[in-house]
Amino acid sequence: MRRALLRLVVAVALPALLVTVWWVASAGSTDVYWPPLRTILEAFPDVWTAQRLRGDVLPSVLRLAGGYALAAVAGVALGTVIGSYRRVRAVCEPVLEFLRAVPPPVLVPVIMLFAGIGDTMKVTVIAAGCVWPVLLNTVEGVRAVDPVMAETARSYGITGAARIRNLVLRSASPQIFAGLRQALSIGIILMVISEMFAASNGLGFTIVQFQRGFAIPDMWTGILVLGLLGFLLSVVFQWVERRVLGWYHGLRASARRSP
Repeated sequence: MRRALLRLVVAVALPALLVTVWWVASAGSTDVYWPPLRTILEAFPDVWTAQRLRGDVLPSVLRLAGGYALAAVAGVALGTVIGSYRRVRAVCEPVLEFLRAVPPPVLVPVIMLFAGIGDTMKVTVIAAGCVWPVLLNTVEGVRAVDPVMAETARSYGITGAARIRNLVLRSASPQIFAGLRQALSIGIILMVISEMFAASNGLGFTIVQFQRGFAIPDMWTGILVLGLLGFLLSVVFQWVERRVLGWYHGLRASARRSP
């Protein structure tokens, strides 16, 4: 109980300090673009009503979830194939290095030509950016499978789907989740960027509309909503990761305790 309380205090201390510094630093501000934090917080409940949450936040989250899920499935599937076969990796590596060097926001106009300006375009943009950390981490995780374990599985006749599920993906799962964590932050960024192009709702669209209408405190409330959304998604991700990788964290804890 004491340890959990200490972890809570440590987790809350820095955000509380930053909010306090922001509050004090902006208290006497008369700058239109840098309103006091008090003004922003007072505008928050008036701006982000239940109707606006349904009309703007929910569509953004659904687009993020769709693009992120597509990237996760495609990244893990392709990464498993590329990491498992040396010849496939040799053929694909130059192309992968070229494609991952292209910033996803640059592809938005191109994707709009093929996918239109609806939700399909936004989901595709998110997926196009999120897939790379998942794919590359999966490749490295598959390549790093313990050769002793691989030989043992071969000796016991574990092949095909059973080998991929019980050996390859399980061994590579820590690195896969590292890629998924990186992809989550990229997905939030691309969610906002994609909604700035020919959109009629969403967090990115709403923040830009506030900025164009010089509703600066309202714009800052949108930025706070983005931060809170990112924090909540990170908490959910950590919970899932602890559940899926419980065996891995247990092994690491045992290794730290051993002399």
